[in-house]
Amino acid sequence: MAPGCALVLVLMLMTAALSRTGAVPVPSASRAFPPARGCHMAQFKSLSPQELQAFKTARDAFEDSLLQKDWDCSGRLFPRTRDLKHLQVWERPVALEAELALTLMVLEAMANLSLGHSLEQPLLTLQHIHSKLQACVPAQPTAGPRPRGRLHHWLHRLQEAQKKESQHCLEASVMFNLFRLLTRDLKCVASGDQCV
Repeated sequence: MAPGCALVLVLMLMTAALSRTGAVPVPSASRAFPPARGCHMAQFKSLSPQELQAFKTARDAFEDSLLQKDWDCSGRLFPRTRDLKHLQVWERPVALEAELALTLMVLEAMANLSLGHSLEQPLLTLQHIHSKLQACVPAQPTAGPRPRGRLHHWLHRLQEAQKKESQHCLEASVMFNLFRLLTRDLKCVASGDQCV
């Protein structure tokens, strides 16, 4: 056997033996939040024109109902400066899931009270998206690292809004954020690391 071949063979055998014993570091995925299995969001990069029209119809019905209400909202629950692109890729589904959960909660309450028929199709679409999105959100351990930075700030803001904002202000914030959620935030999560 040639000396070069013998050296290569010895190196391969040593690598195999050391790998089995764990003595050689083997590259591994991020331990904090590994990619979720069953996370298939690419189908939501864009919604059909019929789905978007259903959301527009619901928003128009809501705007018509605003003329009949006397309300005053001071803060912006969904500030324009907020952009999921500023979050890490694994944080984006977490933020979107929290935003979508609040949106569903508010819209379901509205459907029960005033805009039932116009919200029927949008609610079905959002519930379907939410069910698919949940497969992308890593389970939060009861102990260990908690969201920090922008993600923590965003999640905290959504939680506080539910406690502090009136129902009318939550409704307005959610309805006026719908198209941003559907065309920007959802598209960003569906695009994964291609959203830059």
